[in-house]
This record gives sequence, structure tokens and C-alpha cells, in this order.
Amino acid sequence: MSRVCELTGKGRQVGNNVSHANNKTKRTFLPNLQNVTLLSDSLGQGVKLRVSTHGLRSVEHVGGLDNWLTKTSAGKLSAKARKLKREIAKKAKEGAAA
Repeated sequence: MSRVCELTGKGRQVGNNVSHANNKTKRTFLPNLQNVTLLSDSLGQGVKLRVSTHGLRSVEHVGGLDNWLTKTSAGKLSAKARKLKREIAKKAKEGAAA
């Protein structure tokens, strides 16, 4: 399982450990990923996702999972999140037509 946020696309970064003697060795910085269940208002169900804590705060700031997915480009999202985005758009379209 790759260590990438399913909503923001945030992944690992590479850098150096720097010792007191200024020796540099490679290391990785991993995102703080959490398994969470986010509620979708339009679908009326919970969705399990692997999201970074930064992504969680962003979703809460925007006003929920549905708003986040409609405002975010599909390029940043995982396959599971893109599928959710299509389902939410479909529900919104049905709601507007009725």
C-alpha cells in the first residue's frame, strides 16, 4: 500500500539527515496518514479513506467531503476518490432534475 493521501495526493518527501559533523545521509519524510470514515451528505453513507491529517483539516475547512470533492481537480485524487466524485456529481444532477 503506497503512503499517499487519497484526497490531497500528498506523498513521501526525500531529504537528508545532517549530523553535527555535517555528514548527510538520505532519509524519507512520510505523511501522517489516518484511516478515517468520512460522511457523504449526498450519498447518505460513510466512506473509508486513507487521508493525511492536513487533508482532514482541509476537508473540515471547506465544509465536508462533498464540497471538497466537487472543488478538487480529479488529477490529485485517488481512483477511489474519483469514483466518489462521479457518484456525488450524479446524485447532484438527479437532485437538480427532480
